[in-house]
Amino acid sequence: MAVFVWKGRNRYGDAVSGERVAGSRQELARILQKEQIAVSAVTAKKEPFKIPFLKREKIKLKDLAVYSRQLSVLIDAELPLIQSLSILAEQTKNKYFRKVIVSVREDVEAGSSLNQAKRKFPKAFDDLYCNLVASGEQSGSLDTMLQRLADYIEKTVKLKAQVKQAMVYPTAIVLFSILTAVFLMWKVIPVFASIFVELEAKLPFVTQAVVAMSDFLQSYILYLFLGTIAFVFLFRYFKKTKQGRRAVDRVVLRLPLFGKLLLKVAVSRVTRTLSTLITGGVSMLESLKITASTSGNVIIEKSIMDVRKQVSEGKSLTQGFQSTGRFPFMMSQMISVGEATGTLDQMLTKLADFYDDEVSASVAALLSVMEPMLLIGVGGIVGTLILSMYLPIFSLMSQIQ
Repeated sequence: MAVFVWKGRNRYGDAVSGERVAGSRQELARILQKEQIAVSAVTAKKEPFKIPFLKREKIKLKDLAVYSRQLSVLIDAELPLIQSLSILAEQTKNKYFRKVIVSVREDVEAGSSLNQAKRKFPKAFDDLYCNLVASGEQSGSLDTMLQRLADYIEKTVKLKAQVKQAMVYPTAIVLFSILTAVFLMWKVIPVFASIFVELEAKLPFVTQAVVAMSDFLQSYILYLFLGTIAFVFLFRYFKKTKQGRRAVDRVVLRLPLFGKLLLKVAVSRVTRTLSTLITGGVSMLESLKITASTSGNVIIEKSIMDVRKQVSEGKSLTQGFQSTGRFPFMMSQMISVGEATGTLDQMLTKLADFYDDEVSASVAALLSVMEPMLLIGVGGIVGTLILSMYLPIFSLMSQIQ
């Protein structure tokens, strides 16, 4: 899909123009002809020059949820769509998001549908969002669809916050311990080492090892610092490649303690996304395709695409999920019940709620286990460094006596 700039005349002979998302110029021309617009020119929109680190184009999920809920309320109150978008643009604090809403309003004024106008901004509105908006426009239940989107986004935000809570705490403790150890070996231990040399003290093995590491750090700290930065950049580049992302995502799912938690997060996201799309009237194959792209893990994404392939060949959704061997047994059983009783969307929602609770419980259990382990680890590192400096002092004091 690409963005095209078009010009033409409507059925009243007035000159009209705008921007639309379409697969090709011919497709856009057919769409405009159906809207009784005589097209005179269609050109691909040129991307403006951007400096990535100076231009921030990001919309928080929380802001998107608020926008969706407010737009739903305004439409339910029977305000015109253009007026509703104008109101939301005025009260939005995020400058980029305000520009997006204004652009969407202008396209709607020019005759575009809401979902077509939103497709121009994939960073703000993904395929799931646009498909549900399109379904709402076609069925006349746009306010309901926006309400469901707001609920979905809010629960996604909550799930991400729980995962962040599980990751941030141990990461912060480990970084703190590393920085503390580096500072001690860089600034404190050399002072003690020079004193021991002057006193000609006999150093125990532990002290010799720590002093050797301190000397190495003193000599190569700049190279170590630059090497760490280079490693971070290379890792980020590697992760962006197809092979790199696959390798990283595979390792992530196999991590001790964290692997099972992240799998539960993925299952919760998959079931909730699939439930939201099916409830919104999106076809099963399209729902599975969108769910795969929003899973957040390429290994899970491939598994869902395998399920989609099997469903397209005539197999049931249950058989598809069972054949991958990637998802929990309980998930396939509840999907089976949902397919048999015609309540698949409800079963998927219950599964998502269940795994949300499982994630909350797992995060609490993980933090309760890791907190003492991390404290013991940090204490052990710092304690070893300090003790290694005091051992020669104890030896010197015994010699004096």
